[in-house]
Amino acid sequence: MKKFMNDPKNFVDEMLEGIYLANKEVTYVADDKRCYVKAAPVKGKVGIATGGGSGHLPLFLGYVGEGMLDGAAVGGVFQSPSADQMLEVTKHIDQGAGVLYIYGNYTGDIINFDMATELADLEDIKVMSVVGNDDVASSVVGEEHKRRGVAGIFFLYKAAGAAAQEGMSLEDVVRVAEKAKHRTRTIGVALSSCIIPEVGKPSFEIGADEMEIGMGIHGENGITRKKLTAADPLVDEMMAKIFAEQEYKKGDDVAILVNGLGATPLEELYIMFRRVSQLMSERDINVKHVWVGEFATSMEMAGASVSVLHLDEELDRMMAAKVDTPFFKHFAQ
Repeated sequence: MKKFMNDPKNFVDEMLEGIYLANKEVTYVADDKRCYVKAAPVKGKVGIATGGGSGHLPLFLGYVGEGMLDGAAVGGVFQSPSADQMLEVTKHIDQGAGVLYIYGNYTGDIINFDMATELADLEDIKVMSVVGNDDVASSVVGEEHKRRGVAGIFFLYKAAGAAAQEGMSLEDVVRVAEKAKHRTRTIGVALSSCIIPEVGKPSFEIGADEMEIGMGIHGENGITRKKLTAADPLVDEMMAKIFAEQEYKKGDDVAILVNGLGATPLEELYIMFRRVSQLMSERDINVKHVWVGEFATSMEMAGASVSVLHLDEELDRMMAAKVDTPFFKHFAQ
């Protein structure tokens, strides 16, 4: 294991200390560095919170800021935050209009976010939830409720954040987030494992000449493991899974997110996006918004994912809205 760190037990908290020192627009509450919030909540606006295990930067912390989220609670590497931590974040970001939780479809997160919702109710804070499940590799059509939430949750954050910024009610912010959820699909591929600092060895084994299509961001099983192929046929195989589920008509608009899992150069991500763009053009589908880079990583895992959001007029407006967070900035279009 080669990592720039001190004691592995302090990995998450020292990372958080660095973020707070570098970014004065975020802070923490309840004397707990893992309860991460905007330093200046907006009065009267719906609060939006997320959370999950550390090890995925810029997910989850990176999207707290103007135009996106208001707070996030994180646990240890790949470990859920506690219900009490989520409650502390919720109490801080509630500005009288209620709070929306957006998080991935993982058992620990579901249990703790549900418990935090019950605790918030005791504090007279109205909380609603939207659970991301965009990973097409993790379950079949008809059982989407079993699917993992992966990088496509970015689109949910972006849509809900813009809706809240416009002053929509909690119910309307939920509506927009749910629409983004149902119109988002993601497929990923892994080339290598990652190392949890406190474990000190790779989470799984994969051959030097192998890839696994559909692997999850914690190393969960994918659809198939096979010999590494060239980029174009790989992207063709990945996108076939998305095209099989989304009914695009000629002239439809989409947003594309090509996400690196932590150790994949941008050059390779743009080679993948090139092929995605070609496939969309062949179907006369308009690519209106594009993001290429690291948006939901898995420590130093080599690999990538492609997420597609099928736009309508409202979601197009939400994707175009301004965002300003320590990790992600987007100028209004």
